Amino acid sequence: MWRLISFLLILASPTRACELALLLAVDVSGSVDADEYRIQMDGVAYALRNGIVADALVEQRAQVTLVQWTGASRQRQTVPWTSIGTHQDVLALANQIEGDARVWRNYSTAIGEALAVSRATFAPVDHCSRKVIDVSGDGISNEGVEPSTQRMTLTRDNITVNAIAIETDDTDLTAYFFENLISGPGAFVVTAKGFEDYPEQIKRKLQRETTKQVTYSAK
Repeated sequence: MWRLISFLLILASPTRACELALLLAVDVSGSVDADEYRIQMDGVAYALRNGIVADALVEQRAQVTLVQWTGASRQRQTVPWTSIGTHQDVLALANQIEGDARVWRNYSTAIGEALAVSRATFAPVDHCSRKVIDVSGDGISNEGVEPSTQRMTLTRDNITVNAIAIETDDTDLTAYFFENLISGPGAFVVTAKGFEDYPEQIKRKLQRETTKQVTYSAK
């Protein structure tokens, strides 16, 4: 009898809604060689396996996807939206990202188009209460529309854009991303000092952006 009551209570309890839709936008432009591509994908997988990140994704019933991006008209969702309900789901996603084959090489850097494609990719998960684009890149936009032109549309759709700047020269990519790329409440840039620093910095970044946002009201 008690088993039946417990079963009925489970059926009656409301399904928890998705609190976070996270899109990982990974740079595969010509400035990224094969080893650097592998560092990015392995680094993302490493970050997802971190306990803080995994706990946050499970707690928020997150949806996660990955988009590879390079020049204008060359952006593709290579890992579909994945529902995270258990830690096993996180591990399976990390494994899938580790094995995700590179789609392009030797093309330009079109960050504006990457943002436009990423924004459209959120359509199936529009029900999620918080939507975040996580952009990894090692260079400024040099093709297509400027990333800053996408801010108004992204803000309208309640999408936050954060970034990890992979510094490989004296361009000061971190400052460029601050001024031209990130948008939305609390948006931020994390700096990786070269590709070798990427795994630790993407872990730090995912810890920060997956943690549930807390707002305080004035009394």
